Amino acid sequence: MRRALATSRSVLLHTSVNCMSQVEPHHGSLTLSSVGFQPEIEPRNISKSDKVKPLGSPSEALKSKGKPFDINKKKAIRVVEKQKIEFAPFAAKSFSELGLPHVLIDRLEKEGFAVPTEVQSAAVPTILNNHDVIIQSYTGSGKTLAYLLPILSVVGPLRNKIPEDGGDGDGGESGKKLGIEAVIVAPSRELGMQIVREFEKVLGMDNKKVVQQLVGGANRTRQEEALKKNKPAIVVGTPGRIAELSASGKLRTHGCQYLVLDEVDELLSFNFREDMHRILEHVGRRSGADQNTNSRKAERQLIMVSATVPFSVVRAARSWGCDPFLVQAKKVAPLETVSPSEPVNLLRSSPGSIDALRRCIHALDAKFVIAFMNHTKQLKDVVFKLEARGMKAAELHGDLGKLARSTTLKKFKSGELRVMVTNELSARGLDVAECDLVVNLDLPTDSIHYAHRAGRTGRLGRHGTVLTICEEPEVFVVKKLQKQLGIPIASCDFTDGKLLVTEEEKTVSSSKR
Repeated sequence: MRRALATSRSVLLHTSVNCMSQVEPHHGSLTLSSVGFQPEIEPRNISKSDKVKPLGSPSEALKSKGKPFDINKKKAIRVVEKQKIEFAPFAAKSFSELGLPHVLIDRLEKEGFAVPTEVQSAAVPTILNNHDVIIQSYTGSGKTLAYLLPILSVVGPLRNKIPEDGGDGDGGESGKKLGIEAVIVAPSRELGMQIVREFEKVLGMDNKKVVQQLVGGANRTRQEEALKKNKPAIVVGTPGRIAELSASGKLRTHGCQYLVLDEVDELLSFNFREDMHRILEHVGRRSGADQNTNSRKAERQLIMVSATVPFSVVRAARSWGCDPFLVQAKKVAPLETVSPSEPVNLLRSSPGSIDALRRCIHALDAKFVIAFMNHTKQLKDVVFKLEARGMKAAELHGDLGKLARSTTLKKFKSGELRVMVTNELSARGLDVAECDLVVNLDLPTDSIHYAHRAGRTGRLGRHGTVLTICEEPEVFVVKKLQKQLGIPIASCDFTDGKLLVTEEEKTVSSSKR
């Protein structure tokens, strides 16, 4: 997929031209050393017992779970583990290279997962080596599996079975219920349910009770009954419901080993402040915290996940975690190397992205445009920048009142507004027959959501176009959507103010519907 815009962004077009582009994935094996990461190793005498085992044998890291030990010793172990991460494969050819249990690998193969993505190759070994991490990756890149797999390597029926004398913390009873061992927090009900489905897919039908959803909007009494009856090892939920059940004593998480904050940039918003405070206080204890003041709490491992890593996320990771690492595709580095003056982010509201959107609208001469984003808080910024460039736009989201929503829709349908910027949830049930262009400013989370967005245009026999603006590293996600949906998504380029399918694409097929 060639670079389509001068802003170094790719534009991919799903339209009536039946054509397809080819992207050759990178299969080379990379390591941290090969991309220039040199961990700072503190000088110390390493005994034979301290020697690092190969990455494919993560038993030492797994044995340490649930075992109390001296804080100073842990700091020394973390230094040694930096050496382990240096050899993490960035483009593993199979999941067996990542040190996962054989039973878990078998389940992955049955579900059609053969080769890990780049972010999975980087994240899984890092998490298995007991590091607190921020995983930064694009939507659709497999970041859910990137933390799901190392958790299932330690928690639940697919975990590494450690002999009784290995001191795995469960007394050698492989079937013994240990209570809640992992808590995954998501900012929305939809994301929470999606994460639960991923867990259930890997666990299989026989082990579905290992994970339970605790999202808002669902019946709380039934959730409490399921907690008591099923005794799940993993819970996935929204901040409000998790905090609510924790405060009532129905959800006990003091012995939790993992705390995952998915879309952490959203969880840092003011609306979740009180709920997140309770969760951080009651889900295990911070790695490296004073054990005497938290004697009843197990030491937790913090995993934060986000497509963007602004300084607010960096600051939270430093406060809530212990020596966290930033994990990206092809790169793992200590968070301390990320400068506050150079924040890591992939924000779609950047000037380049807005200019690309504006140029596409003019090139296609679209009159009724619906632009999709994943995060509500970014909608207003996009509208502001479009308005500043002379394009009438408005936002549509769940926080708008009934009257404001009705007014926005009326203006859009009448042609008073040219662009309506919205998110997935707010656009459900939206029927604007005149819509001639749908733009994905953020990639949809899966093929179902892509189809839902695409369905907003081309209605009642009309012609419509779906256009996706993405970064170069995201192209493989679009190709995956193309394969799953069985539709052509062409690579396009700007020429003299026109958006044209590239010559290479035209040679594949030039038939039109």
